[in-house]
Amino acid sequence: MTTYNSPVWLEKVLWGYSVQQYKDFEIVIGDDGSRDDTRETIDRLREQTGLTIKHIWQEDDGFRKCRILNKAILQADAPYLVFTDGDCIPRADFLAVHAAEAKPKHYLSGGYHKLPMSTSETISKDDILSGRCFDLKWLKAHGLKSSYKNSKLTATPRQARIFNALTPTKCNFKGSNGSAWLEDVMRINGFDERMPWGGLDREFGVRLINAGVKPKHVRYNAIVIHLDHKRGYKDPRLVNENKQLRIYNARHGVTWTDHGIAQLPEYVARKTTDHQS
Repeated sequence: MTTYNSPVWLEKVLWGYSVQQYKDFEIVIGDDGSRDDTRETIDRLREQTGLTIKHIWQEDDGFRKCRILNKAILQADAPYLVFTDGDCIPRADFLAVHAAEAKPKHYLSGGYHKLPMSTSETISKDDILSGRCFDLKWLKAHGLKSSYKNSKLTATPRQARIFNALTPTKCNFKGSNGSAWLEDVMRINGFDERMPWGGLDREFGVRLINAGVKPKHVRYNAIVIHLDHKRGYKDPRLVNENKQLRIYNARHGVTWTDHGIAQLPEYVARKTTDHQS
């Protein structure tokens, strides 16, 4: 997961991972230049929850999410990666669903349920640990408006299978709720570090598909709730440039980016060490 100067939101997210039904996991936090209070929060939650948490920090030099994601990928020890954000609280069965649905040569695409700011602020540690914050009645009592999208929160396992099969939503890769095999991620060289905010995860998914990885929906059974925040880094011009790159890569079957993991100093150093040994 990634984070940037949002320790209050990050703490809520980490409490969500402390009560996951699936236990065999580590957390790698890619920190795009946060202040010391984020590191202090991570250190405290690591001690309080007993979670295995790696904190990968880079200096604040503008929006460099793709670079910190690539650095985080390099630090992952598991063969399977679940991607999310530091403002998305996972339901207790979130990782269990990703683990159960994972298939060779596939990536999983979930979604998120966006909350209003008032609800985001109201959610407490106890609400997360008890699972109350995923209960639709509780959310509506605390500011969530009625919407057809609320069916994500109420779908039974059987309904989720049906909805995942029938949804007209495209199965694009979601950086807030997606998963893929490390082997496949390395085969396309990770995220393209030229890309600022706006569709960087979708472009990543396009190259996975071009490399023979098939998309699979977990939209209605792998559930996270998305805490509200401002997006001061949003730039329509840059979003359009990202879109044009994605379209080009889709049309031309591009799988590899030269602006990914392999050009990181950490990767070069690791390959040199491996070669020497």
